[in-house]
Amino acid sequence: MEQALYAALSAFTDPYLLSLIFVTTIGGVIIGALPGLGATTGAALLLPFTLTMEPVAAITVLTTIYVSATFAGAITAILINTPGTPAAAATCFDGFPLAQKGEAGRALGIAVVSSTVGGIFSVLVLMIAAPVMARVAYEFRPPENFALTVFGLSMLATISSGGAVRNLIGGVFGVWLATIGSDQITSVERFMFDNYDLYEGLNFIPVMIGMFALSELLVQSSKVNMIVEQISMKAVRLPTKDDYRKIWKTIVRSCGIGTFIGVLPAEGATVASMIGYSEAKRWSKTPEEFGKGAVEGIAGAEAANNAATGGAMVPTLVLGIPGSATTAVILVGLLVHGLRPGPHLFTQQVDIVYGIFGAMLAANVMFFFLGLFGAKLFARVTLIPTSIMLEVWIALIFGVVGFLFRRFGFSVAPVAIGLILGKMVETNLQNSLKIFDGKWWLIFTQPLAAFFLALAVIGLFWPVIGGRLAAWRSKSDPVGLNE
Repeated sequence: MEQALYAALSAFTDPYLLSLIFVTTIGGVIIGALPGLGATTGAALLLPFTLTMEPVAAITVLTTIYVSATFAGAITAILINTPGTPAAAATCFDGFPLAQKGEAGRALGIAVVSSTVGGIFSVLVLMIAAPVMARVAYEFRPPENFALTVFGLSMLATISSGGAVRNLIGGVFGVWLATIGSDQITSVERFMFDNYDLYEGLNFIPVMIGMFALSELLVQSSKVNMIVEQISMKAVRLPTKDDYRKIWKTIVRSCGIGTFIGVLPAEGATVASMIGYSEAKRWSKTPEEFGKGAVEGIAGAEAANNAATGGAMVPTLVLGIPGSATTAVILVGLLVHGLRPGPHLFTQQVDIVYGIFGAMLAANVMFFFLGLFGAKLFARVTLIPTSIMLEVWIALIFGVVGFLFRRFGFSVAPVAIGLILGKMVETNLQNSLKIFDGKWWLIFTQPLAAFFLALAVIGLFWPVIGGRLAAWRSKSDPVGLNE
């Protein structure tokens, strides 16, 4: 154990590793803040440059990109209502409204602290309990992953202020968008209209830019008689004592949620942030503030999505099963350097494994300080013309779609989340049907799958259940004597 701790702490004392972490963290924050790029793209671009490095240094670069880019998606989510990464989509819900109130620095401060706590928590859990958590993740087969994703979709009923019915309609529309292209199992072409540019489906990036950023531009341009105040930020501010009192329980809860979801193969930070946000709203004493700049919403999403980074490394290192798209790239890096994932890593190559853990801890500490003092500078990357990065026509089309959704009282967030989760639902359902020879009802015979599907039903009908409970409480305590 002493050898393992020494290997982990070496990342904080090795000048070469520290310089790598510093430079890569800056690059990761820039990549994460640019809408359209992200941790997976950054890791894939840097992978060829790590081939000549030592194993610990190479994996350090890839994991640093992973954790720093995941955090940085919150910068554009808060400042321009466009998540830099899919995992920051839930941060838009309250981050941007809070920034519109002139508190962009406060919103980013809460995001930085929540992200750092979530990231450090998940790495500590990874260091202590990786083998145990890996055995839990091994129990999740396609039926369980399908049920978990359905549970995530059920959260759309309460995830924004558009109303349960409108939110679910938007989510169904997003799931339909996810079916565009060829079926992964049968290669049947769906909704392509002979346009083979859509063979692999819609690119998530331009859809998100259109639904969030361009629709916001159209909404603002329609307010011709109003003076629109631009968002300004003097500096990132650490949360106040009052903020900490509001968010500490949310951060603790989201740390657990994010780490657990991260361990599950192929779920990742996007699902974690959505569930973390939804649970923050569910347990909040002031759920009516969500969507209007609630600090708990920012903390819930950011702590969860960064906690998922450490969790996703568990199945990657112990089972060789990537916990997310980015860890799939990291897995390639491990194999290229002759590191075969499996339980033997923790007995035969302790120095390398715990060196990776130490590097992830150092990266979380590093982006805390860079986030506090450099967010205003990094935010200037949003001035880069998006036309040089995007599929402009798709972005424009979905900008109009998003504008129409907002015009008629629908939230665009459920559409985006439906698009993200739709492919997961379809793939896991198809794989489950293969396992059970087409007998779909056998999914309900799997205890974990049945558990998550039951939670999905509760989540779907929670607005009705919550309304009935509130009505019952008001009848039993008409003058508020129990408050």
